[in-house]
Amino acid sequence: MIADVKKTAEQKMHKSLEALKIDLGKVRTGRAHTGILDHVTVDYYGTQMPLNQVANLTLLDARTIGISPWEKKMGPVIEKAIRDSDLGLNPSAQGDIIRVPMPALTEERRRELIKVVKGEGENAKVAVRNLRRDANHHLKDLLKQKTVSEDDERRAQDDIQKLTDKFIAEIDKLLVAKETDLMAV
Repeated sequence: MIADVKKTAEQKMHKSLEALKIDLGKVRTGRAHTGILDHVTVDYYGTQMPLNQVANLTLLDARTIGISPWEKKMGPVIEKAIRDSDLGLNPSAQGDIIRVPMPALTEERRRELIKVVKGEGENAKVAVRNLRRDANHHLKDLLKQKTVSEDDERRAQDDIQKLTDKFIAEIDKLLVAKETDLMAV
């Protein structure tokens, strides 16, 4: 019973950490990476499709993403989808390839992005703490049902707290790495 509660809490905390990694990946630094365009969708014969399912995405250089549509007539549609996204990017077609240059980040924009990153980190910490609370609540229920002893319940709560501390430290490490990445010119 206690092992199940611990295992469930750890799995959910790990999912929160993975979600944070994905969210941080969307916050762009000055360098280009194709993951920035992951949530851009294009109208493909009346259906909204992810960009990576209608074109090849490559890095042309450190600050430019290259997009090669699989069908020529998709070029203008892809350009419009990128312009209409909230990314602030300005694609330009050059023959069959669409070039998406990454604009350089200003100092002010970097500071704004750091605030966004800290907010994401705080949300992840809150999620982990909520999972700790839920796990402790389950342990108390087990104690009330007299399926575990008080000592076992106390030890399990300590283990859950150690798990929480471990994931919070991991989140802090991710945030420091992302902040360092953002401030690098």
